[in-house]
Amino acid sequence: MQNNRNYFIAIALSVLIVLGWQYFIMGPRIEAQRVAEEARLAQQAQTTQAQTDAAAPAGSVSGTLPGSSAQATAETNREEAISKSARVAIDTPALVGSINLSGARFDDLKLKEYRETVDPTSPIITLFNPADTKDGYFTELGYIAGENAGAVPGPSTPWTLAEGDKLTQATPVTLSFTNETGLTFLRKISVDEHYMFTVEDTIRNAGTAAASVAPYGRITRYNKPTTASVYVLHEGFLGVLGAENGLTEESYGDIEEESLAGAKATGGWLGITDKYWATALIPQQTLGFESRFSHFTDGQPRYQADFKNDAVSVAPGQDATVKQLVFAGAKEVPVVDNYEAAYSIPKFDLMIDWGWFYFITKPMFTMMDYFYRLVGNFGVAILLTTIVVKALFFPLASKQYASMANMKRMQPKMEELKAKHGDDKMALQQAMMQLYKEEKINPVAGCWPVLLQIPVFFALYKVIYVTIEMRHAPFFGWIQDLSAPDPTTFINLFGLLPFEGPTFLHLGVWPIIMGITMWLQMRMNPTPPDPTQAMLFNWMPLIFTFMLGTFPAGLVIYWAWNNTLSIAQQSIIMKRQGAKIELFDNIKGMFRRKPTQTK
Repeated sequence: MQNNRNYFIAIALSVLIVLGWQYFIMGPRIEAQRVAEEARLAQQAQTTQAQTDAAAPAGSVSGTLPGSSAQATAETNREEAISKSARVAIDTPALVGSINLSGARFDDLKLKEYRETVDPTSPIITLFNPADTKDGYFTELGYIAGENAGAVPGPSTPWTLAEGDKLTQATPVTLSFTNETGLTFLRKISVDEHYMFTVEDTIRNAGTAAASVAPYGRITRYNKPTTASVYVLHEGFLGVLGAENGLTEESYGDIEEESLAGAKATGGWLGITDKYWATALIPQQTLGFESRFSHFTDGQPRYQADFKNDAVSVAPGQDATVKQLVFAGAKEVPVVDNYEAAYSIPKFDLMIDWGWFYFITKPMFTMMDYFYRLVGNFGVAILLTTIVVKALFFPLASKQYASMANMKRMQPKMEELKAKHGDDKMALQQAMMQLYKEEKINPVAGCWPVLLQIPVFFALYKVIYVTIEMRHAPFFGWIQDLSAPDPTTFINLFGLLPFEGPTFLHLGVWPIIMGITMWLQMRMNPTPPDPTQAMLFNWMPLIFTFMLGTFPAGLVIYWAWNNTLSIAQQSIIMKRQGAKIELFDNIKGMFRRKPTQTK
């Protein structure tokens, strides 16, 4: 029993260290980064000068990748910037915005189904902004001129609307550009009901000589996300830079220090991701391409993910076709998974940061999403998922609690051995091992369920924190966003008093419920005789309660419900093993007056 208890304490200390690291070190560091970033953006807004265009591609077909030349800083307001250029409207069930005919650039895009806050009247999410705004974020597809090509489509090319008047799910649009050498580029743009644009270019050569052009694509962004990053989530550059390669992830900070150029490859994708939104370029999978993640400081500072395909040759009187995809929207799990299958995009599902325990995290989300579609509430889906997880671990839990019950029955004999061998620890250890052997007790049998449940806990944390399905998902009552902390706090009597307490004392109803259930679960076992262990045993629920006060409400609800199920499970199993359930005796013992020691 003592060894088992020590192991539980070691596990609890490990989790406590992780939580403490996040609360006392990562939390202040993230807040400091946020304040510094806001100050930087404010300074940048004061010193920038307006200009309407972004960086032009540089280099030749065999030379550098596009997007490396300078651009001036910019600070035009969004509406004014949009009104300056001819545009084609975008209107689908999920998206609204427009395509800039100067460069055929996607630089005005909003997500209809998502709002900035839980308030249904708050603004919808803005993804793309024009290049001459302080929050510029856009993507474009163009060409680098090769032999006999002449002027080719680039950042400021004046495209003409050749067919269609609005891009919708049912109505694609076609743009046209013809240069001085007789090359005509017909660009057909279509979009589905979600977030995938298909850009199909037909290149016609009416000239007298073969021409070669190299397709390129780039995603350019001026600013980092306004919310500071955390260690459990990747935000920044990512991609599969070749169908045979794994996922590449690079933070903004890493790319600020040094650009990353991918080796020439075929197949794959690249882009920039936020917590819930992403933009990705999917080159034609049959053409080889070079890729690059960069940060430029000449003129307007900017982050850029770009690629350049191998050159395409078009003979006189002939056509060539280049087909590319642009993803721009919310990282909805089934949507992203369907794109991977429908377009054969290698490892596209890894755009969602499932973490190290991918093999646990994604199936857990799938199960949770299934329950959600049955009951219509993600909070209830979390409760049902917890029951399934407890059922899966029931055989191991039975062994754990059976081992605890056996150890408890052996306690009198262990005390006899301690009295017999006194301070001879070696003899005591040998005697105890012989006792375990005779009674067929495995003293570490209760450890494995705890070890195996740690990845499950972190996988669930990942699901709740990362997946957009949890964003603004309500439970009941005051919990209107399972991905955010419980908004209530005991400092103002849970909203009855008209003020907010300090952040470090924020403690809502659900964290308190979790703390109570944890305290009750720990009272299922006797208080350790060692004073240090006893102090940790008594204070741990309170410490965890404050630690989890800043965690997503969905995770706190899971933990409280899991504790409740564990209490019931342990009671049933120990009763079957004939071991006394100590819960009520231990609670009563806490309030008994201890006898006065006489000298």
